[in-house]
Amino acid sequence: MVGRDPGGAGRRPVPRLERANVERGNLSRISFDLGPTLATWLAREDPTTYAGMLASDQPGARAMAQAYHHTILPLASMADRRTEIRWGLRDFELRFGRPASGLWLPETAVDMATLRILAEEGIAYTILAPWQAADPTLDYRRPHRVALGGGRTIVVVFYDAGMSGAVSFDGGATADADRFAAEHVAPRLADAEFADGTAALAVIATDGELFGHHRATSIVDRTSWSCHHGVARWTAECADATDGRWKGPLRSALDRLAAGIDAVSGDLLRGHIGAGSLGPEDILGPARDAYVDVVFGTVTREAFAVEWLRDARADDRQMLLSVLEAQRWRLAMFASDAWFWDDPARTETTQVLRAAARAVRIIDGLADTHLERRLVDDLLALTSPSTGLDGAALYRDALAAVGQHPPE
Repeated sequence: MVGRDPGGAGRRPVPRLERANVERGNLSRISFDLGPTLATWLAREDPTTYAGMLASDQPGARAMAQAYHHTILPLASMADRRTEIRWGLRDFELRFGRPASGLWLPETAVDMATLRILAEEGIAYTILAPWQAADPTLDYRRPHRVALGGGRTIVVVFYDAGMSGAVSFDGGATADADRFAAEHVAPRLADAEFADGTAALAVIATDGELFGHHRATSIVDRTSWSCHHGVARWTAECADATDGRWKGPLRSALDRLAAGIDAVSGDLLRGHIGAGSLGPEDILGPARDAYVDVVFGTVTREAFAVEWLRDARADDRQMLLSVLEAQRWRLAMFASDAWFWDDPARTETTQVLRAAARAVRIIDGLADTHLERRLVDDLLALTSPSTGLDGAALYRDALAAVGQHPPE
């Protein structure tokens, strides 16, 4: 129903930019993140480039982790945020052979609750846009420490908006490296260091496909780098889309489906886990967090089930695996690019609808429920601005394109 790469948009072209960055040694001179979707595709389709990206992490531990499904974390439940972060960190560790110290937040979407989870999971720093700082007069040439409560803090580095924009969108700006350094970099570093001895920074953040001492500060909750209306781009109407009326209904439909899947998942496990010291509520969350090892292929499904339900019957273990597989696709249906563009009649939204179908059909098949019917009804509330098709029709088309039967 969904290909081996659930977060992608079909078959990617030859990764010329990723390959060029590796061949020219660019990644060995900068910090970068390699998300699970691209990493999985490269490992399969271009192992030489994949190996080069992993090798670029050293020396210096340059790579950053990323939340697994590129979900807008401030819009997710606390449990989903934790799973997305833990899956991203575990995927990073399995690929790079070390724990991550930094994590790139999808679209730099942030709030204090998300930063607290990062700190709890051992992350030392993240990168944000300058307009996400609560203090507009902040000097962005130095790292800043955000107090999170309970004695915890995290370091935030704010990138330089002007230079980042030039590198990302002005091809002429970087045609001459010496000129770019003289006209863009040098003015930012006119004062080589602050009075307290802290070296000045000039941080550039850009999409790879386009190309010690900290002051205290605070951040603006529910903001991002690619939407100047907080996180509205992924949940409501905002000026970033010509007609974004479809975004809220899609978010609501998938939120409601997720809640239904979670409730039925608990009921299913309750009927298959004996009256031991651990109940379904004690197992589902931690087991889901650990299930990334099955997705990655580090452990087999059978070994994983035995580890979590050592004394259970075979059918009880199979039920746990089926529920966790549904949870895997339930998480995938919140990939941010489904809401990023102006219209849901695109490959990105098609992919999350297929992920939703895979999750709901597993659960309906296990529990004889009818969550898919409710999903289809909820999708009727959204309409594609370009095609006039409602969400239910888009859902049926998404399934038909991969040979899946229509919903009942």
